[in-house]
Amino acid sequence: MSLFDNFLIVFWGFFMIGIMAIGGYFMFRKFLKQLPRQDGKSTMDWEIHYLEKTKHMWEDNEKNLLEELVSPVPELFRDVARQKIASKIGEVALHKGLNKINQEVLIEGYILATPKRDHKFLRKKLKQKEIDIEPYEELFSLSKDDYRSNWQAQYKKNS
Repeated sequence: MSLFDNFLIVFWGFFMIGIMAIGGYFMFRKFLKQLPRQDGKSTMDWEIHYLEKTKHMWEDNEKNLLEELVSPVPELFRDVARQKIASKIGEVALHKGLNKINQEVLIEGYILATPKRDHKFLRKKLKQKEIDIEPYEELFSLSKDDYRSNWQAQYKKNS
């Protein structure tokens, strides 16, 4: 066996271990979302609950806006992102006691469901659509990087 063959075998081994570690990381994250919380339901159970409770509240304009907002997410992860964001939007709509999802609730839920790094795209997209972002500045400041353990109580107090 030549030195090149040995190098190739070692490289292939490290490559395979790296790929399996990345896949394992994503599988482990999905497993953690399935674990029940203190209330007996998992994070995914709550997402499905809010989606089921609010699916009749969505109109075409809001669905189209949500599709535009999740468009920069890679296609492989887009369904997961759409479910997470739509469930947060549904949660906000239910907490506000609304009968249908409107643009304001959609933007609020999107901000709350996404990390700070995604807000740059949201601001750009809202500016393109000529939607004023001033009413949402406080929500931008509460983005996931800055969430405290009691962010929901703080949000309800400000609403």
